Formats: sequence, C-alpha cells, structure tokens
Amino acid sequence: MNKAVEPLAGFKAEAAEAVPRAKILLVDDEPKSLYALQQLLSTLEQDLLTAPSGEEALRLVLENDFAVILLDVRMPGIDGFETARLIRSRERSRHTPIIFLTAAADEMASMFRGYEVGAVDYLMKPVVPDVLKSKVAVFVELHAKSERLRESEDKLRRLAAHLISIREEERAHIAREIHDELGQVLTGLKMEVVWLAKHLREKELIDKTDSMGKLIDSTVQTVRKIATGLRPEMLDDMGLIAAVAWQAREFQKRTGIRCRVKLPPEGARLDIDLSTTMFRIFQEILTNVARHARATRVDIELDVAADRIALDVADNGVGISDSNRRGKKSLGLLGMHERALLFGGEVRISGRESHGTRVCVSIPLRDRA
Repeated sequence: MNKAVEPLAGFKAEAAEAVPRAKILLVDDEPKSLYALQQLLSTLEQDLLTAPSGEEALRLVLENDFAVILLDVRMPGIDGFETARLIRSRERSRHTPIIFLTAAADEMASMFRGYEVGAVDYLMKPVVPDVLKSKVAVFVELHAKSERLRESEDKLRRLAAHLISIREEERAHIAREIHDELGQVLTGLKMEVVWLAKHLREKELIDKTDSMGKLIDSTVQTVRKIATGLRPEMLDDMGLIAAVAWQAREFQKRTGIRCRVKLPPEGARLDIDLSTTMFRIFQEILTNVARHARATRVDIELDVAADRIALDVADNGVGISDSNRRGKKSLGLLGMHERALLFGGEVRISGRESHGTRVCVSIPLRDRA
C-alpha cells in the first residue's frame, strides 16, 4: 500500500514545484511606503523585490523577469515616467505590466502621461488594499499562464527536434540498407545474367538476357535515386557546401530552371545536424519554386561566416502573396520556420506578385557539444 502511495506523493510534489513563484517589483523612494506594500502583498506568497529609485529599478529589470511592476510616480533622479519609458524601451521588459502609484494633486494630467509611457493601471495613494491585491493577483496569474504556455511551447519544440532527428536517422538507415543490400543483390543478379548470356547459343535467349540486363541496370539507377532521395551520401561524405551544389545541379537538370550558385570555399566541416537542417530547408525552397513559382532562373547564395550561416534563394517567378508568405496553411513553410527556430535561426520570405520571391535563412553558429 505504501509503495503505491509514494509515486503519487512524488508526483504531487513535482507538480507543486512546477509552478514557480512570480517576481513582483515594488519601486518607491519612501521606505515606509515600500514596507507597507511588502506587508500588503506578502499574502500573495510571491517573490517581492524592492527598489528605492528608478536607477535601482532599471538594474533589477535587466536581471529579472517580473509579473508586474508597482511604480511610484514622484521620485528624485529618474522619476516614474522616465523609468517606465526606459523599461518599455528594452525588448525583454517591453510587455511587463506597470501599475503607477501616486499621491500627486494633478492626477488627471499625471494619469494621461502615465498611460502614454505604457502604464496598464493608475492608483492613487493611499491605495485600497483589496483593490491593489486583486489587480496584482490578476497579473501574477497571467504571468503564470504565460510561463506555462512558454514551457509547453519549449517542450513541443524539443519533441519536434527529437522527432526530426529520429526521422533523419531512419532515413539514413533505410538509404544505407537499400543502397548496400539491394544494390549488392542487383549487382550479383547482373553478373549471373552476363554469365548466362555467354553460355547461350540461341539468339532469342541471348536477346532476352540482354533485355534482362538493361532492366537490372534501370533498377539499379532507381535504387540509387530512392536512396539519394532519402539521404544524399554527398551530405554525409562531403558536407553541406558540396551537397547544395549537387542539389542545385540536380534541380536544374530535372526542371530546366537555370540555377546560378554562389558558394563559399570549402572550409571546416559544419555540425551534421545543422548541415542537415539547412539542406532540408534548401530542398523545401526548391520544391516550392518548382511547384508554384513558374520561374526560369534561381539565384542561390550560401555564406558561412564565423558566427552565422546564411542561405539566400531568389527566383524570378510570379512572386508570393501576403497570405501565402505568412504560411499559416503551408506545412512546407511552417516546417522551414520550425527547423530554423530549433537552432535559434530565422527564415524571412519576401517578394511581390509578378516580381519573384526571395527566401533568406540565417542560423547562428555555436558550440553544440
């Protein structure tokens, strides 16, 4: 009985730990006011940080993510309005809720200015305790939901990365099996047919073995094409730069669309996972060009810098509409964005109807060991 209860208890403890305490910033140059706010909000059981000045508040905002900031308007040095403006100017804290607290007589003008710099609410001192606690509790709950949503997105993205990795491994394994096992069988069969042809005398039978030999050769080519489609040997053996050049040649040969390719000199080998990601994105771009662009030329440029790898593909086709560029209904475009995002990169798609389409992929290079 005890053994059955222990895992449940552990699960409950883990679930409780999974809900982090939110951080709330209290900013006021009056120590008594800060103390009063701390006592008032302590019942919310969250992490309360205090700052006696706008300068200290900005330092704390740089180091922490806050669910909500309670900000006094009238402070020496940097006042509440300027502090709020600077908080809003930083990307990390751009959307942090700010509640202004003031005892100023010119409430109306002060209130308008507060909303202009990004306040979500404006309370007069002395505040009504229940009102303040309820407002702060709302933002704490919103923050908790945002954190849970971010965590879910992160888990889904890690799962997607895992599934992509497994799929690539499976494709590589199947490609090797097809190439090695089936290729050997077909090669052996071709040798047997050649031997048989040498020992036959009847022209009809010799013609039949010749036909069989051609059929085997055609099957060998098909097997190689399937294996290469699953996982190009060029990518594993020679790296991304060679694989991009090969894929561009194959694309031009298959579609008749002229490809102008600009590649960097062969350098250090890139991480195989990153190379695979960039190559698959490149394949998807070319697939979209073949299906939708009605282009006659594609310009391809791959650049490998010290800190970033970039791919630029532009066609002279019919262009792309705004709705298609957003890619909400295109799994191919969504797949490109997700693959790049897994490595901290981005995919930018631009273009106008009748003026071609440009796809720019940029992924930072970092130590993935």
